[in-house]
Amino acid sequence: MRLNKFLATCGVASRRKCDEIIASGKVSINGKAVTELGLVINEKKDKVEYEGKILSLPKDFVYIKLNKPKGFMCTQSDDRQRKTIFDLVKIPNVRLFNVGRLDYDTEGLILLTNDGDFAEKLIHPSFEIEKEYYCTIEGEIKESELAVLRKGVVINGERLPGARVKVLSVGEEPSSKRHKDGKTRKRTKLSVTITQGLNRQIRRSFEAIGKDIILLKRVRIGDIKLGGLSRGQFKELTEKEKLCINSYII
Repeated sequence: MRLNKFLATCGVASRRKCDEIIASGKVSINGKAVTELGLVINEKKDKVEYEGKILSLPKDFVYIKLNKPKGFMCTQSDDRQRKTIFDLVKIPNVRLFNVGRLDYDTEGLILLTNDGDFAEKLIHPSFEIEKEYYCTIEGEIKESELAVLRKGVVINGERLPGARVKVLSVGEEPSSKRHKDGKTRKRTKLSVTITQGLNRQIRRSFEAIGKDIILLKRVRIGDIKLGGLSRGQFKELTEKEKLCINSYII
């Protein structure tokens, strides 16, 4: 088995991330640090260590969905001591990692697993797995602005990928959020669906058309939906949701 696949299957990270880990010299085989990519190991005989721990292939895969609140990092640890999603999700004797990321101020659905092959399929842009977000902005939005978002905004000469955008509702802001002048202001809620998920893609796109995002929440990845999970809650995927996973991996 290739070393990067072994690490991914052990739940260290996706295969691409495992290549970075190997290149950094953090992995040893039979007591010797390695940095060469593409190494093949005997998973039954070789002793592979990462961060001082001997790795072994899991007997079972775990798939978790979490409703990430704002103010949490999608990382194992943070050098600024901010809270992470792994402060919320702890399963004894299972090494989980997050599949993709949500930024610090974005909430909603994120998946965690110890199945590296699944993670690789889900995050790789070539598979075009849809990610749907609910986005609340200040004010209303014009049809011409929606057309720009759908085509893809241009920032510094670079066109971001387009998105499928649909207006869900237009209403007044809550009384508790009104400005000191007492005037009511409009808010628009939209559904935004993307397949790539570049860094801060949705926020950058709305900033480019002069719209301020009040709330950004991911509600769906492929056929897996956030459902009724409260902020900070998590649960294992259902058998039906696991079948969705199998359809991605095949």
